[in-house]
Amino acid sequence: MTQLVAWLLALPPALVLVAALVLPAVEASALVGLVVPGETAVFVAGVVAHGGRLPLAAVIAAAAVGAVVGDQVGYRIGRRWGPGLVSRLPARLRTRSDLVTSFVARRGRWAVVLGRWTALLRALVPGVAGASGMSQRDFTVSNVVGGVTWAAVIGSLGYGAGAAYASVLDRVNHASEIAVGVVVVLVLVGVLLRRVLRRRAAGL
Repeated sequence: MTQLVAWLLALPPALVLVAALVLPAVEASALVGLVVPGETAVFVAGVVAHGGRLPLAAVIAAAAVGAVVGDQVGYRIGRRWGPGLVSRLPARLRTRSDLVTSFVARRGRWAVVLGRWTALLRALVPGVAGASGMSQRDFTVSNVVGGVTWAAVIGSLGYGAGAAYASVLDRVNHASEIAVGVVVVLVLVGVLLRRVLRRRAAGL
């Protein structure tokens, strides 16, 4: 991670801005659980903006466009080819996709908004939402809300961190890992409770 941050900081400001747009777009557009450092690119772009080499507004706008467009592409891919792609994934990714599918089914539009905040969910939620049949309108509204909010928060964190970017980035990554764990536990508890309730209902 440190090498990636150093590499991004060494780029010309225009390329840092491109990375803040392209990497979030790629992260959510493949339906294969591909984790791309989109959040890191946006954070570093905020650090660059703090140094006066980029406008913070441009960083937030680029990150928001990349996030929203990438999610829309992932949604369309999931809607068209999702079930077939998921069935061909490695077993580890299929298990994660099943958990995310349960999460989307239970939370609907909120899953799209909340999914923007962890790397694994960013990579899977758009495609799963498309494959699950969520309406285009519901997904788009939630996608815009989540993407713009995420871009503003992460870009501003980078801007506020300035020279202390390394420690703040570690905290952001750690918080994301905790959030993934919480989501997985909640989904598993929900699935287990549903099975218990079904068995009790069948025994009546």
